Amino acid sequence: MPVRQAVLRNARTDRRTPRAANTAEHQARLASRLTARDRWLVAMLHEHRVLTGDQIAALAFPTARGARARLRNLWCWSVLDRFQPVLARGTAPMHYVLGPAGATVLATGHGLDTTDLGYRRNRTLGIAHSLRLAHTIGCNQLLTDLATHGHLRAWWSEQRCARSIGDLARPDAYAHWATPCGELGFFVEYDTGTEALGKLAAKLAGYHDLARATGQTTALLFWFPSTHRETHARRTLHRTWTEMAEPGLLPIATASREAPHPSADAWLPLETSGPRRPLDQLPHTWPQLTPAPPDGESPPTSTNPALPPPPPQPPTKHPRPR
Repeated sequence: MPVRQAVLRNARTDRRTPRAANTAEHQARLASRLTARDRWLVAMLHEHRVLTGDQIAALAFPTARGARARLRNLWCWSVLDRFQPVLARGTAPMHYVLGPAGATVLATGHGLDTTDLGYRRNRTLGIAHSLRLAHTIGCNQLLTDLATHGHLRAWWSEQRCARSIGDLARPDAYAHWATPCGELGFFVEYDTGTEALGKLAAKLAGYHDLARATGQTTALLFWFPSTHRETHARRTLHRTWTEMAEPGLLPIATASREAPHPSADAWLPLETSGPRRPLDQLPHTWPQLTPAPPDGESPPTSTNPALPPPPPQPPTKHPRPR
């Protein structure tokens, strides 16, 4: 279960082990050391800001032990940076962000400079002190759970959504889920349980305005920390939703972390009281949905002109590290 923000303390950093400097000679050595999976991980950390070691292991490695060994190498090579939040009780997993050598690898692979990526090491590591760290990790856990199931075709980060969608709505993510039974493109609102329900419901107006402005009907899925929170939120959301001019433009479903898995029978459309449905059955509930673009394709943006969203799954889970 994701850690609550309130229990996080200042992060620990490991300064005992010498690390490689990001020089031209080091970049030349990395050319023969980095696998396709390593380069995919670099792109994922640029897109999603921070992933825990456990999330990376689940996404891309056959064993946790293999993940730890490879992540340590990537950290020693300055491809990744890492920190470990201090908990009042227990031990937090290591958290990984993009390192300076990784940023150079990513930029040069796309014919860019690191400045074109907007990369600043201090700002990247600053997420260790962010009041939204728990929210970001929790949202990325939902990404991890869906990606490891094998049918997640795309997952845009909050930052990519903001660049591509604009100011009308600010989803925490956009996802594209596809199985032989159905496909669904949807916005994600990840709730930590700390936001007032009235403020949560007020977000619906922006999504409704976005649908009217673009002519695109896209599902909005709320992921709650508990069924108790979900039950109370649904009442407030339903009241706001029914007061909209065209509620059919905004199909909504809710689920919580108490579900067995977010792809299974977890989702309850706002207009019904049951039964819960898997992701690939929701399109049959809402025939007015606009088809999702293939694999979450998005046009280039002025703030990030060349980088496409990385696929949620690595190119292979079994490359041979060097």
